[in-house]
Amino acid sequence: MLDYVARRLLIMVPTLIAISIITFIIIQLPPGDYLTTLIAEMESQGENVDQAKIAALRAQYGLDLPLWEQYLVWATGLLRGDFGYSFEYQLPVADVVGDRVLLTIVLNFGTIFFIYLVSFPIGIYSATHQYGWGDYGLTLIGFIGLATPNFLLALVLLYFANVWFGTSIGGLMNPIYIDQPWTTNKILSVLEHLWVPVVVIGTSGTAAMIRRLRANLLDELQKQYVVTARAKGLPPFRALMKYPLRMALNPFVADIGNMLPQVVSGSAVVSMVLSLPTTGPMLIGALQSQDMYLAGSFLLFLATLTVFGMLVSDLALGWLDPRIRLGGGTDR
Repeated sequence: MLDYVARRLLIMVPTLIAISIITFIIIQLPPGDYLTTLIAEMESQGENVDQAKIAALRAQYGLDLPLWEQYLVWATGLLRGDFGYSFEYQLPVADVVGDRVLLTIVLNFGTIFFIYLVSFPIGIYSATHQYGWGDYGLTLIGFIGLATPNFLLALVLLYFANVWFGTSIGGLMNPIYIDQPWTTNKILSVLEHLWVPVVVIGTSGTAAMIRRLRANLLDELQKQYVVTARAKGLPPFRALMKYPLRMALNPFVADIGNMLPQVVSGSAVVSMVLSLPTTGPMLIGALQSQDMYLAGSFLLFLATLTVFGMLVSDLALGWLDPRIRLGGGTDR
């Protein structure tokens, strides 16, 4: 096990280096740079552009350097924990992100917890009560969840949260706590506002997971070993939990690596609709303004989540299913 983990960690290093190079190149593909975008905005507003000042800023930010040299400056800074300088905010990237990363982590892990908490009981019930009224009703709700756009559900819940609970959802906390140190009241305010974006972002993922769990579990329940276990008098609940459910969970454990970045990137539109102070709207703004160090740091963060998530999912699969050998090959 330790040898396997060590090999995977070593493989992660060239993987992340390759991802960082590709990310940096993709960000640079659009013509121009941040200062080009800034000049266009100034000219559209009728302002005069001082070319000498623009040249000085280009030299100050290192935008006059060759592309490979700009990448090396950014990459060597990452090794020191320096994520670069945000041109738009005129601050280091680490200072710009601030509490947004913490709030994003809280929101996304809350969403993942919601998805698993809701989908597993419903998926198990639908599989064990196939073609019953409960199965049909939950299937209908699942299809509605898959078909409803997140931004539309966000607008509906905005209204009902305000009317029914008196919660004004215009962020993840009461405005009086913005830029204030973390206290008990601030944490309670975050929890009060958190449920709406968690439900909105988690709805489609929950509906999809219910359908997959139902299909996988139905496939396992029809296999011969389950029929034999029931014929020998094994109680239905124990017959369900001992092997079929465990085998049906393999695809979901394997999806851990994909779920983390998908939830982070998928919450960007919802965060803009709900005015959430998370990293999603900032990432979109950084890509639009070609703030390359800020955008590159976000994209590399998503890639790191994917790489480490895949490692966690592989280790969890090896623990869940003894048929899987992490070291490769087959025991003789």
